[in-house]
Amino acid sequence: MSAPSIGKMPLHTQIFIAMLVGALLGCLMRFGIPEPLRYTTGSAWVAAPLIGLGKLFISLLKMVIVPLVGSSIVVGIASIGDSKNLGRLGIKTLLFYTMTSLFAITIGLVASNVMAPGRGVELPETGTKAIDPSTLNTPGSPFEIIFRMIPTNPVQALAEMDMLGIIFFSLIFGITLTTMPSEHRDRILNFINSLFETMMKMTGAIIALAPFGVVGLVFTAIYEIGDLKFFKALGAYFLTILFGVLSHLFIALPLLLFVFTRKSPIKHFAHMRNALLTAFSTSSSSATLPVTMECVEEEAGVSNKISSFVLPLGATVNMDGTALYECAGVLFIAQVMGVDLSFFQQMTVVITALLASIGAAGIPSAGLVMIFIVLDAVGLKGDQVGVIVGTMLAIDRPLDMLRTATNVFSDSVGAVIIAHSEGEIETKPS
Repeated sequence: MSAPSIGKMPLHTQIFIAMLVGALLGCLMRFGIPEPLRYTTGSAWVAAPLIGLGKLFISLLKMVIVPLVGSSIVVGIASIGDSKNLGRLGIKTLLFYTMTSLFAITIGLVASNVMAPGRGVELPETGTKAIDPSTLNTPGSPFEIIFRMIPTNPVQALAEMDMLGIIFFSLIFGITLTTMPSEHRDRILNFINSLFETMMKMTGAIIALAPFGVVGLVFTAIYEIGDLKFFKALGAYFLTILFGVLSHLFIALPLLLFVFTRKSPIKHFAHMRNALLTAFSTSSSSATLPVTMECVEEEAGVSNKISSFVLPLGATVNMDGTALYECAGVLFIAQVMGVDLSFFQQMTVVITALLASIGAAGIPSAGLVMIFIVLDAVGLKGDQVGVIVGTMLAIDRPLDMLRTATNVFSDSVGAVIIAHSEGEIETKPS
């Protein structure tokens, strides 16, 4: 499923144009008006609607988080089908997907700490509210992180948007649902699946409004921040994500494929070329799924028994590129805000990014919705955070395309490795 766009122009083109319009308006208001007059009532009448446009877009994104993530996780886990599938094959699949996502997150974590793209930016005192480091969530141990995941009251977790609790409960609910008799399971699953499809439609419609949001958010970034260091940092962030995703795509995943199967990663890239091109062009792992299945079965020789189970599940819960982006993106935002995340806070980011990637919908820019979950987990909130996320969206399209290709390639590597371990792979002639 691809996000709808306004008119016939592709959405990413609209976002690029919106970024230029927002930048132009921001420069006019920031540098074209003398500083003593910049924040007067007259200027505020011009700036306020544009700033409000960005805030409105961020609020719409946050609005869909709880129902989208909850329904996505339940549907994804329940798609395993009968609880018997949670046996050897299911455990292998989920363990592999967890492992590759953790690899991706670790790469993002290391790259962000080493390259530190957001350091050195000094945000000015403006109308936006800065982060008070003392208000950040600081778990005292790994056990506290785990305890925080378990909601004592799931209804309260929903009301308070406790995303760790919501994700944990959704995972347990989905697993339990697979053990229920079919008459109960199907009745509940049909409702949740309808909710999920509705939320996918709503999320796509909101993402289609991204050009308007980008105008407001880029305008706000220049008008209220107006620091060239911030935009240099944004470029460094782009390179950090690019380095991380390419490292995972061309080093980590090929190494896993070779270690577990002794098969040539180069040949596997050739086998998956059509799926990778489709994923790159659509930015949707769900839309790419039919092509992925065809490549894995026809080119890589994986049996339908394995591919029909591993790949649909992967398209739902295995989002390596998204997990890496969420982790690196949160660290970038913290650096820009001048907040040093402790070791345990970074571990919270790792765990939350892993869980949030499971709940990420397979549609373009879904990671943009999920990143707010990880931000909330460590207490990074406020107007400035929304502005930074919005400017990240303005340069996100090529990164989103590459992340999707990485997600699809990870699914295919998982299918080959699991098929090899099950003896369900046919050796194709060179």
